[in-house]
Parts: sequence; structure tokens; C-alpha cells
Amino acid sequence: MSDASASGRSANGAGGAADTLARLRSLCPTVSVGTLTADLMDLGSELRLLEEAGVGLVHVDVMDGCFCPQMTVGPTYVKGLRTPLLKDVHLMVCEPLDKLAEYVAAGADIITVHVEAAVHIHRVLQRLGGMEHSAGSGRGIVRGLALRPGTPLEFLAPSLLAEAEMIVLLGIDPGWSGQTLAPTTFSRVARVKEMIAAARRDILVCVDGGITRDNISDVAAAGPDLIVTGSAVFDGRAAAANARFVLDAVRGRSAV
Repeated sequence: MSDASASGRSANGAGGAADTLARLRSLCPTVSVGTLTADLMDLGSELRLLEEAGVGLVHVDVMDGCFCPQMTVGPTYVKGLRTPLLKDVHLMVCEPLDKLAEYVAAGADIITVHVEAAVHIHRVLQRLGGMEHSAGSGRGIVRGLALRPGTPLEFLAPSLLAEAEMIVLLGIDPGWSGQTLAPTTFSRVARVKEMIAAARRDILVCVDGGITRDNISDVAAAGPDLIVTGSAVFDGRAAAANARFVLDAVRGRSAV
């Protein structure tokens, strides 16, 4: 895909991602459930459990051991997820530009890159905006742009907001276990929503990291469109009930 084609699509806002974005927006507010804490030896059953509970997205944390200290999975894992759920792929990798095509080919519906991870992050978003979904039919990829909790929101320049369909605010620093949600996450959600409104863009807001059964209602009340959670669902005990609980919490219903 040429850069000229990429810039041509991204000039229209969502560009080729319009169909995928519309499907995603129809699900919001909702949760995207991470699979790395699921039973990977019985992943098909775990995915069906999410489907039956009403979850619409499955989240994949891709870590390269460079951008953050852990190493996790890659495009082969994404491709192996046999599910009608939207595949929400979070690339926590250095310089993702030349890695995008692998994840698009693997069936990703959403690809999130980090503002801190590339020297030319604007070019990364433009390239992604010109890529067609592996299913074809004119579908594109929803482009997410993530910021770690210590990254100032001022990094979201108008030129970047013009190229993204989703802003992902991390509530923890990626790659370290045992962290709790950064308290500043709530004010950051409010501020980024103001920035999006000022830019007159239709951009989703997502919170990722540090989400538990105890705090998900408070996070949902801050108004993000999407909340990423993993171990709050796949705790090894009651995944189906947990999935329904987090969905109800995000949608403002009394969880049973």
C-alpha cells in the first residue's frame, strides 16, 4: 500500500475503517477482554464463553520485551483466535511501522500503537489508515493511539487526533504485574474528551490496565467508551459470571 493511498484514506477521518468503527461504536460502552490470563490450553471454550456472555471484543496484548519488559504473543496468536469477536490488538512494541501488515493479515480489527513507541508515529497511523482489513470488502482497521500514564496528553497534537479513531489511556505502566490503577486516570479521561470535542472529531476513548471488579464501576462513571480488562474476568474461578459482571458495570446496570 503506497503512502499516497494511505494519506488519501486518512484524510476522510475514519477512512476505510468506517465499517469497523461503526460496529465498534454500536457495542459501546463495553469491555474488551484480554485473553492472556485465560486458559490457553482451552482457548476455544474461553472465547465461546465470552460470546455467550455478550462480550463483543477480545483484547490481545503484544509485548516485545523492548518497549516494555515482558514478551507475550505475536501475529500467529492473533490469527489463531477463531471467533466472531472483534480482535482488539494492542501493540506494545518499538517502531511498529514495519510490523503492521502482519497483524492486519492476522485478522486484527483494531490496532493500537503507542505515541511513545515510534519516532514517526504520525506516519505509523497514516500507513495503518491505508490498509484494508483481511476480510476485504472495503473494511479498514480502527486505529488506536495509546499513552502511558506518565505521558502528557499534550502529545496528542491535532495532526495525531486527525489520524486516530480511538485514544487509549493506560492506567498502569505496561509490563509490570501487581500495579494499581493510577488515580490520575479519571482526570485524564475528562481532559482527553475535552480535547476530542475541541478537535471536532469522532474518537472513542478507552481505559486499559489496572481494572478490577472493585473499581470498574468508578472507571465506567468517568465516561470512557471502552474498558479493557483481563484478570477481572479470567480469574480461574467464575469467568462467565465475571464477564457478565463487568459488562453490567460498564453499562450502568446492577450486576448480579
